[in-house]
Amino acid sequence: MKRDLLTLWDLSPEEIGALIGRAMQLRSGEDRNRCPLMGKSVGLLFEKASTRTRVSFEAGIYQLGAQAIYMNAMELQMGRGETIEDTARTLSRYLDSIIIRTSEHSRLERFALSADIPVINGLSNSHHPCQVLADLMTIREKKGRLKGIHLAFIGDGNNVANSLIEAACRMEINLVIACPEGYEPDPDVLERAREAARSEILMLADPREAAGRADVIYTDVWVSMGQEREAEERKRRFKPYQVNDALLSCAKKDAIVMHCLPAHRGEEITDEVIDGPRSVVFDQAENRLHSQKALLEFLVQDSRG
Repeated sequence: MKRDLLTLWDLSPEEIGALIGRAMQLRSGEDRNRCPLMGKSVGLLFEKASTRTRVSFEAGIYQLGAQAIYMNAMELQMGRGETIEDTARTLSRYLDSIIIRTSEHSRLERFALSADIPVINGLSNSHHPCQVLADLMTIREKKGRLKGIHLAFIGDGNNVANSLIEAACRMEINLVIACPEGYEPDPDVLERAREAARSEILMLADPREAAGRADVIYTDVWVSMGQEREAEERKRRFKPYQVNDALLSCAKKDAIVMHCLPAHRGEEITDEVIDGPRSVVFDQAENRLHSQKALLEFLVQDSRG
């Protein structure tokens, strides 16, 4: 039976833990010459621009022995009106899995319902599970554990924030999100996680209070793709939420700083912090490769078996 990854609810805590462990093995160089996906073909269907998601998946697919086939949605018949359902049924006949990067999460859900192959969310407006798998791996590497970690997310309650909420619930991380009024994460995501969580999941307005007990400070851009018309208002509202030396001084002395990139330096984070000794941002970016390889092994290896 095929498995999809549309949100982190699609993985159990035990599966997330196993994927992180496997990703750490892959980063260490174990099985360097092993090609478990030899002969497989994995599609990348992208409706949004990408650097890390596209390159890390393409490189990882190649390293696992498979072929990556990149598809710009506007160059397919979808761009001329073919339905998502017909596209999913057709591509299922050619591919062993597909990674989709799109706007509306419902498009992913429709594709997955019609596809006979594993569908992976490479980003939607409401969720970014592949990013957060790499984030969990990074925290585990740097802090030695996930359970009981205090994570402060400072900024927009966006797709990354939603997936971090799900991860916090799954892995018993204490999560505090600080954002201006009106920019909170999806209330349904928050409610579901709070009902199931065995850790704290809090919303605060004060970023300094949120940073107070933090082992990890995490931020993201204030203006995501498709929000360009709101840019000036967002920059004004989020200015007090910049991750800078003053905010970092509120956290624990050994707190690390994370950002999923791309960074708008001088807006949500300063050069001094992102390039400073407590930043793990580029280890975090590298871990996209390793965690996604582990995910592809898990979902694709026996998907037609």
